[in-house]
Amino acid sequence: MAKKGKKYVEAAKLVDNTKAYPIAEAIELAKKTNFAKFDATVEAAFRLGVDPKKADQQIRGAVVLPNGTGKTQRVLVFAKGEKVKEAEAAGADYVGDAEYINKIQQGWFDFDVIVATPDMMGEVGKLGRVLGPKGLMPNPKTGTVTFDVTRAINEIKAGKVEYRVDKVGNIHVPIGKASFEDQKLVENFNTIFDTLVKVKPSAAKGTYMKNVTVSSTMGPGVKVDPSTVTVK
Repeated sequence: MAKKGKKYVEAAKLVDNTKAYPIAEAIELAKKTNFAKFDATVEAAFRLGVDPKKADQQIRGAVVLPNGTGKTQRVLVFAKGEKVKEAEAAGADYVGDAEYINKIQQGWFDFDVIVATPDMMGEVGKLGRVLGPKGLMPNPKTGTVTFDVTRAINEIKAGKVEYRVDKVGNIHVPIGKASFEDQKLVENFNTIFDTLVKVKPSAAKGTYMKNVTVSSTMGPGVKVDPSTVTVK
């Protein structure tokens, strides 16, 4: 195991590993233990009692955080005809079809999210091997394959985050920046927590929220007591 740096060790001393904290306290600690020289991202991690190998227990979707992520997302839209003008008017950073497909094939990745109209997916599908591993492939489940490009762009720019369970049942989601007020981070956390509770697969048995933590980019994880989270 890699040796932990001195700053990390100092920060970790502030956290009691045996304790699950109320969400407000956990957020406060995640910010306090952030020793990065930049405005670190605060992330929530959920270990869920699901079996992702089973199709009916795969969890994937997207949610707009009430206070945004603190990051401006660069949006690339694959569209043609009237939808090109619509995407440009809605504030897409890049809009096009074949030219951008070629650019990506040549290694261009100056964007964060791709939105594609359904009639473009035949072409965009050719990029599956390049975009798939990076988690950039548009998907109807996350609202990024749609003819309503205005809504898709607006939601992404407003702070939409995607969530997807990994092979071992974990989900990692950014909930804002260390510079955010505590309350804004709590509200963002509650929104993602609430969403995950609502999408619980009926086939999932036993404890659903097995382990929940919040942490800053380089800081230690702080355990959250799920019973202290207010869901709508």
